[in-house]
Amino acid sequence: MKIAAQDAVKARKARRPEAVILFNVSNQLFAIAADSVQEIRSTDSLGAALEIEQQEIPKVRHTIERGHRTYYVVNACVHFGLRLVRPTLVLMLRQIRVAVLVDKIERMAEISGFHALPRAFVGAERQWYRGLAYVDDQVIPVVSPLGFLTSQEFEQLDGATAEASRRDLERAVQI
Repeated sequence: MKIAAQDAVKARKARRPEAVILFNVSNQLFAIAADSVQEIRSTDSLGAALEIEQQEIPKVRHTIERGHRTYYVVNACVHFGLRLVRPTLVLMLRQIRVAVLVDKIERMAEISGFHALPRAFVGAERQWYRGLAYVDDQVIPVVSPLGFLTSQEFEQLDGATAEASRRDLERAVQI
C-alpha cells in the first residue's frame, strides 16, 4: 500500500530543474525564469530612452525601442513598493513588451520547483509572483513576467505613447 504523501514527494523530486536569474532590487533578492529574459543590459548602454507623459502608472516613465518593438520600462522599486535606488541594469523580457530596471544580477541558479504563495499575499501581489523558491537556505519570490503590467496598463500606456507620437508628428509638420 502506498501513502499519498510519498507520491507527492516523488512528484516534487521528479520535476525538471528550471534555470532562474537571481537579481536584486533595493537590497531584496528575487528570481525570474531565465527563459523569460531576452537580454540584460546596462542602463548606460541602452541609448535613448523616451520619456512618456502619463501619471496613471507611476512605475513606467520611459520607453525603449529595440528590434522594432517598443518596451515599457518598469521601475522595479516602484512596482514592488521598495525604497527607490538608482538601478544599473535592465532586464529586457521575452514575449512581453516590458523592460525591468533592477539594481544588480546576483547569479544564475537552478530550482527544482517552487512553492505556492502563502495566503498572506493578497491583491496585486498574487499576480506579481509565480511562487516561492528555496535557494541556498533562502526563500526567494519567483517573479511572473506577466505581473509587471496588466492588460489595462498596457492599453493606457499604448494610448499615452500614441498621443505623444501624434503630438510630435504635429510639431514636426508645423516646423
